[in-house]
Amino acid sequence: MKLVTYNIQYSKGQDGKFSLIRIAEALQDADIACIQEVERFWQRSGYIDQPQALSSFLPNFFTIFGTALDVNSSIKNKYGQIFNRRRQFGNMILSKYPIISSRNFPLPKEGDGPIHSIQRALLEAVIDIPDIGPTRIYNTHLSHRDSKSRFPQLNHMISTINRAPFEKGAWSGEHTDEGWTEGNKPPMPSQFILMGDMNCNIDSEEYKEIITTENFYDTWKNKDKNIDRATNLSGDSIDHCYVSHELIGKVKNTYIDKMPKGSDHYPLWIEI
Repeated sequence: MKLVTYNIQYSKGQDGKFSLIRIAEALQDADIACIQEVERFWQRSGYIDQPQALSSFLPNFFTIFGTALDVNSSIKNKYGQIFNRRRQFGNMILSKYPIISSRNFPLPKEGDGPIHSIQRALLEAVIDIPDIGPTRIYNTHLSHRDSKSRFPQLNHMISTINRAPFEKGAWSGEHTDEGWTEGNKPPMPSQFILMGDMNCNIDSEEYKEIITTENFYDTWKNKDKNIDRATNLSGDSIDHCYVSHELIGKVKNTYIDKMPKGSDHYPLWIEI
């Protein structure tokens, strides 16, 4: 099975042009993809509903979109009719296996000072993966500002992930009205995979916090310090994948594909 995490920079490529086709081509070989900086109805990207467009370009994937930033972008025509739409920015999960359930969690936001700050989120999907079983997939994008902004997000994210098995599935328990218990009861498995743009390098205090947290294992197994782990054009190693103890022994490979030019980041691939 192949997983990938890719910050697509709202489809703005290294040539300055916008192309969701390039993004779709970079993702097509994945079984599960976590992508960040996906947007809806922004002027800069041509007011395109990017989650819908990507779903149409990749019709063999089940998809969910988790909004982080959400503001009004509705328009009114000359007759006074309102066309409701939201200018949104967030994370998306694509899977060749059905997404049993999903939840989206806002992360703490730092708003002090003049530096631009936006709402961030953690997107959860429960997927029954062949030969692995039900697994929680998490996709996130932490603040670009500084450690002061990221640490509260990091702690909230870890707490949310650790708490999930005790909360049970998206719905749980019994109800006398069968309308509330339609379909199979969704699981909330213990094993998980966390991917995304953490905006922290491998020499950062945030990275140290994650890898020293019980049950969070970096999938990068190559210990050769000469290996280039840069996942963006600036040479930063800020895109990561972590798995729980049930899965770390099943990880076969982690690598960065430097060929796609559809973003200022590169896809980080994980083989299990």
